[in-house]
Amino acid sequence: MIEVENLRRDFCKKRNRSDGRNSSTALDGVSFSVAKGMTYGILGPNGAGKTTLVKILSTILLPTSGHARVAGFDVVRETAQVRRRIGIVFGGDRGLYDRISARQNLVFWGTLYHVEPAVIHRRAAELLDRVGLADRADEPVERFSRGMRQRLHLARGLIGNPDVLFLDEPTVGMDPIATKEFRELVGELRAEGRTILMTTHDMREAQALCDQVTLVDRGRILVTRDTASIGELLAGHEHIDVTLAAGQRGLTAALADLPGVVAVDPLDERDSYRIRTAGEGDVAPVLRWLLDRGITAVRTGRPSLEEVYVHMVGGRGLTV
Repeated sequence: MIEVENLRRDFCKKRNRSDGRNSSTALDGVSFSVAKGMTYGILGPNGAGKTTLVKILSTILLPTSGHARVAGFDVVRETAQVRRRIGIVFGGDRGLYDRISARQNLVFWGTLYHVEPAVIHRRAAELLDRVGLADRADEPVERFSRGMRQRLHLARGLIGNPDVLFLDEPTVGMDPIATKEFRELVGELRAEGRTILMTTHDMREAQALCDQVTLVDRGRILVTRDTASIGELLAGHEHIDVTLAAGQRGLTAALADLPGVVAVDPLDERDSYRIRTAGEGDVAPVLRWLLDRGITAVRTGRPSLEEVYVHMVGGRGLTV
């Protein structure tokens, strides 16, 4: 449903820049493909080129070079066909009209998508009910909270019944409860088999929603893997999660000094820690050390998407 081949986008800079360059590169030879029904994540820190990519795929921005197709249509030569088949959800307040109601917003956008007049009001009502705004449908959007606005953004993105849905940082600025509700709605769309491309720098969001992820930084792809298997990239760096009893808390310093242990980090759960090992074969002796001291509340695992991201990109722009 999405094919990207060697995509590049340069932006002109102001003249007389101190670095002597007159352009900057937002995308530098990006290539990937998204199968029908897949939820695909583009992950990277701020400034990595994620929004530029979405703008090109949604025909808002022209590429400097390279090719891209959405639903079988070229994004440069066949823009009208692409636009009929996509929906876009941007994070923040872009794309809604505050002084009219939620229902009127959807009817307006549905008209732009050439939804038939006999269908548009029914579809708007169905979408408002689906995103939990049916009881606020006729209120001006200016009264809506950030979470309500973003749910309306999602309804707007679906009003044309798109084959491909683009979500660009969809939960930016939302509180935890609104974020959870929005992710549940996206999960429902994923279960329906819609093709979704989502950009984010939130690792938990990507881990929960995406079938496959591509890590990007400074306009270049670092790696593309299935979300379930991306931890294999750091297979030698297994970790041990351990919960210590009241009389065992003083052992953390001794744990950190064991051969093969890189760090001992506290977890969210009370008196729980993650022991990070340096390489393959370091887990077994640490487990023996724990068992010798009567510590049995342990479990092992491979690195998460978050840990792979930090390893490859660093902490720059990371949100968890």
